[in-house]
Amino acid sequence: MKVGTGVDGWPGGAPEAAKRAEAAGYDYVGCGELSHDSMLTMALAGSVTEKIELQTSVTIAFPRSPMVLAMEAWDIQELSKGRFTLGLGSQVKGHNERRFGGTWSPPAPRMKEFIQMMRAVWASWQDGEKPEFLGKHYTYTLMTPFFNPGPLDYPKPKVALAVVGEGMARVAGEVADVVLPHGGIMSDKYMREVLLPNVKIGLERSGRTWSDIEIAASGYTVYGENDEEIEQGLERMKQPLSFYGSTRTYHHVLRLHGLEELGQKLHALSLQGKWQEMREVITTDDLRKLAQTTTYDKLPEFITEHREYAALMGFPLPMGTPEEQERAKPLMATLQKLETAGAPRDEV
Repeated sequence: MKVGTGVDGWPGGAPEAAKRAEAAGYDYVGCGELSHDSMLTMALAGSVTEKIELQTSVTIAFPRSPMVLAMEAWDIQELSKGRFTLGLGSQVKGHNERRFGGTWSPPAPRMKEFIQMMRAVWASWQDGEKPEFLGKHYTYTLMTPFFNPGPLDYPKPKVALAVVGEGMARVAGEVADVVLPHGGIMSDKYMREVLLPNVKIGLERSGRTWSDIEIAASGYTVYGENDEEIEQGLERMKQPLSFYGSTRTYHHVLRLHGLEELGQKLHALSLQGKWQEMREVITTDDLRKLAQTTTYDKLPEFITEHREYAALMGFPLPMGTPEEQERAKPLMATLQKLETAGAPRDEV
């Protein structure tokens, strides 16, 4: 099991944060893309580290072109000596059109072409293949020596894909290297009943197996030293749930748990700008329907039993001070030694 941590905030802080993560023993460091550029952040993190893997979690794809991201990923892969994974996400229609000023079309088929074109670009640079990708959304038929950066001395970058719906899960199984279930609103039940079966469909379409893909641990999980800390963690879950639960894109997750009415309430309140009230309508019972809980001392057993499909996970204990690192390192070492199945239990 690979364990990771995140880098956030201004990109200027990324080099020092990445060095600390590497020194602390993390296997990978990731970054999101909320208010800062993920590719710049990972380039800076890669420039000062030597071993730790780098992953965007995620880079928003559609406001960019496949060529632009293929070039940036190629450069970061060379800079980091082969440690980079490009994590992609589609975002929702409103943000693509109204925040990024871009266009929207059915996201799963578009994302499949986006990844396929990037791979075609990399194949022309690395293997000298003819630039010939003709899709409905993207076209790549031109590459001259002047614009060709040439091959890498390292493997091509891995591509990770954030998934929420069935279609994107199938795309991940078909063309991605890593599956990133959306941590903002996800449950173990939804993971097993909806996402993983559709990842399998994608794997079968491309003639691949579970051994050809890595899956990140997911499902709302609350960790704590004891029951009191777990209750506090459940309370903190109200913030992300109020945000993601207000968006209709994620209501099918709530529906699976009998919480569709909650999603409708959150959506209505968001339209009125009543952000504090959104948190208040979420009950502890609602949270417990979605979340699993475990104490830190039982975390290895929890992972073995409930995240047997996963190859990587975020490490939950703080490691900001020497005292916290001393406390956390034995648990980190135990998790890193875990050999999970890498596939759902009914597929093993």
